[in-house]
Amino acid sequence: MAELKVLFVTSEIAPFIKTGGLADVSGALPAALREIGVDVRVIVPGYPQIMAQMESSEELASFPDLPGFPHCRLLGSTMENGLPLMAIDCPALYRRDGGPYVDASGHDWEDNPLRFGLLCRISAILGCGSSPLSWRPDLVHGNDWQAGLTGAYLNIAQDAVPNIFTIHNLAFQGNFEPGYVARLHLPEQCYAIDGLEFYGRMSFMKSGLYYARHITTVSPNYAREIQGEELGFGMQGLLQVRTSDITGILNGIDTDEWNPAADKHLPFRFSTRNMTGKAKNKRALQELLGLQVDADVPLLAAVSRMTHQKGLDLLLEIAPRLLDVPAQIVMLGTGERQMQEQALSLAARYPGKFAAMIGFDEGLSHHIEAAADMFVMPSRFEPCGLNQFYSQRYGTPPIVHRTGGLADSVMDCTSQTLNDGTASGFVFSGMTEDNLYDAIARAVALYKDLTRWKRLRRLCMIKDFSWETSAKSYLGVYRKVLES
Repeated sequence: MAELKVLFVTSEIAPFIKTGGLADVSGALPAALREIGVDVRVIVPGYPQIMAQMESSEELASFPDLPGFPHCRLLGSTMENGLPLMAIDCPALYRRDGGPYVDASGHDWEDNPLRFGLLCRISAILGCGSSPLSWRPDLVHGNDWQAGLTGAYLNIAQDAVPNIFTIHNLAFQGNFEPGYVARLHLPEQCYAIDGLEFYGRMSFMKSGLYYARHITTVSPNYAREIQGEELGFGMQGLLQVRTSDITGILNGIDTDEWNPAADKHLPFRFSTRNMTGKAKNKRALQELLGLQVDADVPLLAAVSRMTHQKGLDLLLEIAPRLLDVPAQIVMLGTGERQMQEQALSLAARYPGKFAAMIGFDEGLSHHIEAAADMFVMPSRFEPCGLNQFYSQRYGTPPIVHRTGGLADSVMDCTSQTLNDGTASGFVFSGMTEDNLYDAIARAVALYKDLTRWKRLRRLCMIKDFSWETSAKSYLGVYRKVLES
């Protein structure tokens, strides 16, 4: 069988530009696909962080007169892992301070429809008969709302290849004023219920869902959840109609980057064969953050955006009860001001027991994962999640709400699951303070049983969360689409 060629369309890619899990997926999944023989090439906007990596790039194509868009070029380079990367060099749209979606003050860029419309337009050109490149994909794979118009452009192109679309978070939809339909040079008939129209606005996300040959999500459970009213965010009707075209594929993680036996961020490395380093990491973290040095007190950790979705408000509310258990709590993250202030207030009120760092520190996040005894992820909804994977890999059983990818990747620890070897954490249902407290209390009770706790910790660490399994599932979707 001839090598399958795929154009992977994304708005961010680790390690160059990252705001969330999409970047991690975009950096790891295409590389894993190449490992199993798929010729994947990634296309991204040419932000300053991307262009800094394109010094040795070559110009692949020029687009001086694309209707509705400034002059731009397509540059090609290769990442350190061998992954071919294409960047859209358009200084008028991408060369600016701030993030990929917001300015330095945190406000959305007003021209985001044009910025990501261009990403979609160029991607569609590369997937149709008018492509200026000799390399032509067999399929275009778009990711999240920023790539959503790719399907609409392919739909009106000549000799276009099929496309699939992956939902990483349906809550973010890219909905804009309908006047952008004309500004983006899309046919007027696209703006309809059977097309881009979504409650009086033009929706990038709806375009992705409507025009894709197949839809994937980042976990099987999330694929079911988004077809209901609570997590469908208004798209559930369309998704219900397309239910036979939806596949949930659980994300993986970079098992080289997240490897406690080789992690460059850790003061002490460890493995299932020698766990002494984990205890040493705990002591080192306690000393670093001013917590009481005590090996026997369970250390609870949360590394997360401090938002309503992540459910950390519940953890903050029950923190005084948990500290009396006794337990220690460490939190790292940034987000809603009220949560940040509450975390800092608790740290001041309970010195030596509660530590809070506002911001993000990659090295510290690794150290926390390795040092903690338990990791708390009470998300109200979670398309997939990544920290529950990291935690298990580092022998830190996660405590999670039964939702989305958390439900797919964490098996609740009971006597039965511990005995049969499937246990990997603690799962609670129902977003209440008491339910979260009870789950943590179960974890603390098991922590005091050293033999059983060691077994749970080992079961977590031996689970396979590599991208290979996920990549094979995506390859199956690609082949299904091309054979249909």
